[in-house]
Amino acid sequence: MENPEKNSILIVDDEIANHIYLTHLLGSDYKLILAKDGKRGIQKARELLPDLILLDIIMPDLNGYEVLAELKKENETWEIPVIFITGLNSSEDEIKGLSSDAADYIFKPFNPEITKLRIRNQIRIVNQIRMINHLSCTDQLTCIPNRRGFENQIEREWGRTMRENLPLSILLIDVDRFKLYNDTYGHQQGDVALQTISNKLIETLGRSSDFVSRWGGEEFAVLLPNTDLSGALNVAEQLRVNIEETPILLVSGEVTKVTVSIGAYSVIPTHDCLVGDFLLQADKALYNAKNSGRNRVCH
Repeated sequence: MENPEKNSILIVDDEIANHIYLTHLLGSDYKLILAKDGKRGIQKARELLPDLILLDIIMPDLNGYEVLAELKKENETWEIPVIFITGLNSSEDEIKGLSSDAADYIFKPFNPEITKLRIRNQIRIVNQIRMINHLSCTDQLTCIPNRRGFENQIEREWGRTMRENLPLSILLIDVDRFKLYNDTYGHQQGDVALQTISNKLIETLGRSSDFVSRWGGEEFAVLLPNTDLSGALNVAEQLRVNIEETPILLVSGEVTKVTVSIGAYSVIPTHDCLVGDFLLQADKALYNAKNSGRNRVCH
């Protein structure tokens, strides 16, 4: 069985012999994705978002410089490090490659040890950056993404759903009368309540693409890709009911419960739409839910 923890590498090269060689050299350590020309390489980079790209420069359709330029234009792929693999071995060629935003440069014919070391070093950097980003985008109390994590995710989903002409829905969730809960039971117990709610949100949502984050304080945000307003309202109501029915244990052994108000909004993103307006409409829906009695869903 393939190790799911392996980093992925996309190899873009028109020479099948190089695919075979690099598969033999790297296949036991990484998950490899193969593309035999620049257009397929760009497509696979967009679809699969590999951790690293090995990119030949001399190819018949798009050359490596053109492929790299396309990858650097797009939000989803511009951060993926690219190592040029090429027989162009003059210092001028290497300078040109590195000046084109390539992360590194490997000469053909391949030296197996140098090739493995240069790739290993780039993968280490990728993993270190990923860990730093994960820590900076994670809420310490609930261990779910924080506001920054949400902003990164909505940027990705906004672009994807716009390209695919699909709906994107959001739920803004506010814990009802949370200040009173904190005043009554203490802030430590308030933390327990927030942890319980975040766990229930994750437990209720059934798709891996659904995204839960702590919006701030006692508010949470849920992104529902490929979901229209009707579907979002169904999900919101299920979340509301499940949270209302979930017991929250006190240190004394007693049980408390909380309710939430939820604002839902859905849109098919276009170039005329703004993420800020999308969030504003969801916030207005949440305001309506709170001001029309709480413990309800509004849109």
